[in-house]
Amino acid sequence: MLKKLFQKRVLKFLLGGGVAAAFNLLLISVMIEWLEFNTPLLRNVANTISIELSLILSFFIYRIWVWPGGVWTVQEVLWKQLPLYHISAGTAVISRIFIVFPLLDWLGVNYAVNTLAGILLSAAINYSISDRLVFKHKAKYTKNLSHVESSKLHYPEGLAPSRRDERNFYLTKTDKIVLSKPGYCSVDLFSIVIPAHNEAGGIAKTVQLISKMLDEEHIFYEILVVNDNSSDRTEKVLQQVSAENSHVCYINNYYPNGFGFAVRCGLENFQGDAVVIVMADNSDAPENIVDYYYKLQEGYECVFGSRFMKEGRVVNYPTHKLVVNRLANLFVQIIFGLKYNDTTNAFKAYRREVIEGIFPLLSHHFNLTVEMPLKAIVRGYSYTTVPITWRNRQTGVSKLKIKEMGSRYLFIVLYVFLEKMLSRGDYVRKQPLATTVRRETR
Repeated sequence: MLKKLFQKRVLKFLLGGGVAAAFNLLLISVMIEWLEFNTPLLRNVANTISIELSLILSFFIYRIWVWPGGVWTVQEVLWKQLPLYHISAGTAVISRIFIVFPLLDWLGVNYAVNTLAGILLSAAINYSISDRLVFKHKAKYTKNLSHVESSKLHYPEGLAPSRRDERNFYLTKTDKIVLSKPGYCSVDLFSIVIPAHNEAGGIAKTVQLISKMLDEEHIFYEILVVNDNSSDRTEKVLQQVSAENSHVCYINNYYPNGFGFAVRCGLENFQGDAVVIVMADNSDAPENIVDYYYKLQEGYECVFGSRFMKEGRVVNYPTHKLVVNRLANLFVQIIFGLKYNDTTNAFKAYRREVIEGIFPLLSHHFNLTVEMPLKAIVRGYSYTTVPITWRNRQTGVSKLKIKEMGSRYLFIVLYVFLEKMLSRGDYVRKQPLATTVRRETR
């Protein structure tokens, strides 16, 4: 067990960084205490020297132990790899000083938690850049072409963002993923769960547009609206809508008020083979719900939409929220090593077995939007991503308060990250869907 653990590159990276940090502390102590660098100027000199030498030490630890092999010429190391490594480490430090700490501090995150998040993000950035840029070397030619091809697929962590081609999605222009599913069950009933808190002004239109689109596509569906302790006329509107449309029903949230509680209430009561979570303010495009349905029919267990991949689109996104969104998603991408870039978006679809596999859910509020997809990925369910369109609400008031949610988002991200790193696979699915993947050339 320990041997396998110490063979993991990430652990080696962290241990190497720990050795370099210890060397940094030892060196600055020697220079200040023994060599009497005891004036403000000399202490700063000691700090600079100790940082630089520990940085060089960490470079060689990583170069020899974490990323062995590659080119070892003097010119390559001194004039390319070392400067790139300084850029990598500098980028990590600068992002921590000027972006992460001020942002989390503004969100009201405790300074100790803020510092821990900064350390984790700095290490993740440094690791990511080092892995992809600093220590990257050309792979040796191999005649085993089938091995090369298969190494491009990473199942079930993710099946790479797909590309649109009418109702079919492809990973690239030339390579088609064909899924063979013995015993595979189709989605016969598609559930749409909509949490609604004080949405009397827009919920009827949202439900009508979704229902119209699904009827046109001849999709068998149910729309379950969860009235989240609304104080306006939302429930009366829902009574009228459900009376007019047999596919629509509503339930009053039996948990305390909160987006996460409302979604959990809906997930405990939907009847379909798969479910998609849709916002009540008509910000999610009904045609994308149809896209999700067809991807689920292809056999994917989760379908995640992205507003920021090619062909994705956002309309009237408030600038300050957009900046925070992109930084938060970048943090998640780096920590979990994902290509998917829109984790915080609630608009996602899951098969029933995925919902059962990620329960119990912890989040009470909007951080549920992050908990669900990250748990699904970490626990081994397959997913694909599709481009979606998002429009800012035209009625009502947004319930998301960034400053109130910041620490909650961070908590749930770190919680799932610790599950991934420390649980030894206890929560990973035991019997994955019998799915094989083969590659064809179009």
